[in-house]
Amino acid sequence: MLALLVLLLLALVAGALGGLVGTGSSLILLPVLVVLDGPRVAVPVMAIAAVLANVARVAAWWREIRWRPVLAYAVPGTPAAVVGAHTLMTISPTVVDAVLAAFFVVMIPLRRVAAARQWRVRLWQLAVAGVIVGFLTGLVLSTGPLSVPIFTGFGLSGGAFLGSEAAGALVLYAGKLTTFTQLGALDETMVVHGLVIGAALMVGPFLIRRIVARASPRTYALMIDAVLVVAAIGMAVATIRR
Repeated sequence: MLALLVLLLLALVAGALGGLVGTGSSLILLPVLVVLDGPRVAVPVMAIAAVLANVARVAAWWREIRWRPVLAYAVPGTPAAVVGAHTLMTISPTVVDAVLAAFFVVMIPLRRVAAARQWRVRLWQLAVAGVIVGFLTGLVLSTGPLSVPIFTGFGLSGGAFLGSEAAGALVLYAGKLTTFTQLGALDETMVVHGLVIGAALMVGPFLIRRIVARASPRTYALMIDAVLVVAAIGMAVATIRR
């Protein structure tokens, strides 16, 4: 009960951060869940929570969503997420921990290079990115730091970026969650934990909606990097403990 309360409080903070920068909520919570329950429990639980969190972001920015890039990204990305989820359930939990830690570390320079070079993303490139990010979403849970430069590279910003990125992520997570259900990877306790955490995450986008327009790009960058560093350390600790 105490552990669930702590997760609830962390989820409230994570939801506010995710609503502000478009990513980060899962990265904060995943290391805690992995340490408590292992990756094969943590990832499905956070998949449930991520669906609810992205529903809230879509609702918050519904009128500004750009559906062409969302569909170009999500349609090919969803089957890739299904393949990634199947892969997760067949490999060693220790390998998953190590992959997660490495992924978070690699995302820091990759995201900064993409931002510095101001990569421009076309519609067909969104489809290719959807396949890559979709598979990684199925395997490692959160690819928000990678999807951020993809959608901003298409020319989206502010509410249009937050809403469109959330809509694309929602479709990928739905495919991933369906796969976990079909594989029998979800039990009643996991569903309850996912719903509680997801409900807390849903509050965030509405609490900080007015702050989004005031935060500078540099602030966004520093916050995302900080989240990635903390997440990588958390996953490294989980790997060592195994």
